[in-house]
Amino acid sequence: MKRMLIQNKQIAIIGGGPGGLTLAKLLQLKGSNVKVYERDVDKDARVQGSPLDMHEESGSAALRKANLFDEFTKNALIGADKKIVVNKNAEICFSDHEAQSAEAQNNTPIRLEISRGVLRKILLESLQPETVVWNSHYVSMEKQNEGWLMHFKNGSSAYADIVVAADGANSRIRPYITNTRAFYSGITMVEINVYDAEKATPHIYALLNGGKVMAFGNSKCILGGQKGNGDLGFYLSFKADENRVATNGLDYSDKAQLLTWFKKEYAEWSSTWYELFENSAAPFIPRPIYCMPLDQTWETLPNLTMLGDAAHVMPPFAGEGANTAMLDALELSEYLTSGRYNTLQEAISAYEINMRKRAAMAAQASLANGERMHSAGALEKMLAVFGRK
Repeated sequence: MKRMLIQNKQIAIIGGGPGGLTLAKLLQLKGSNVKVYERDVDKDARVQGSPLDMHEESGSAALRKANLFDEFTKNALIGADKKIVVNKNAEICFSDHEAQSAEAQNNTPIRLEISRGVLRKILLESLQPETVVWNSHYVSMEKQNEGWLMHFKNGSSAYADIVVAADGANSRIRPYITNTRAFYSGITMVEINVYDAEKATPHIYALLNGGKVMAFGNSKCILGGQKGNGDLGFYLSFKADENRVATNGLDYSDKAQLLTWFKKEYAEWSSTWYELFENSAAPFIPRPIYCMPLDQTWETLPNLTMLGDAAHVMPPFAGEGANTAMLDALELSEYLTSGRYNTLQEAISAYEINMRKRAAMAAQASLANGERMHSAGALEKMLAVFGRK
């Protein structure tokens, strides 16, 4: 039987992000017993970030296999992937808006984006009732019989024969598998969220025109775009020492203080950008960017593995994070149910070998993009990437 390896076994997925929920759906389609343990109190607890660009060979492929691609396309944000590249004065140097409009009119394939919250809703509603156990903040686990006894912050415990860590970059399960830790990429980002952006930041809202913006100057960036509900999300992105955001004395809930900081750090940038600081939501969120070593390896365990950021956190400069996690879910579900392996350990090992190889390539591309985007002459280099000399 093809499901012999996981037949009659309880599978626990720690973390209800895109990767964890995709894996749960795919395993349920195979007839598996699976629970997702999510730290959020309920489905509405999390503030969702910027839209996700689903890549055909990864995120979209996983959604197709999960029989959710039609639902995805119904809820896709048409035109959200159109972009402009501007200089530090917010002057447009490249735009693909006209090309995107032509593609839409001709019904030619375009890369579709979807709100994170909407994608999560689609995945959640596709699962069997009570698959997700909310308010389950993982604390620890120990071996019990042939599996694991997991403990949660709310005082509850649960047993599983197989555990999959999908609990993100700061995974508390990863140390059970390997001591290898992520390294600092040299780049820090500061997240800015703007609610009701058409009123709050009208000039920048008009500049984006429903799409994304990439601004380059003085080896620094501002990256931003629509969230699908009238809100905007932005990231100030710059090279800095690893602990700079923690030791610079800034109060990230003080917009006036952050504007003063911006005027100093982005000294040659136009006052057009001040609107972001004056009318955005506080607090801002500093995010040092990390990456797992490209050559990481570990000894495979017979009943414990990981996917997504827990396995291979990487910078966001290639748009591969969620896509790679969803492809991990697709491949892990196939390895566990293909019938090609004699033991769970063999199946997990084959998955992990291929997953590490794929993730290393994606991380390498992301690191290279990050260096390009924060280098001298970044504007010209990025324009060349988009075909403009």
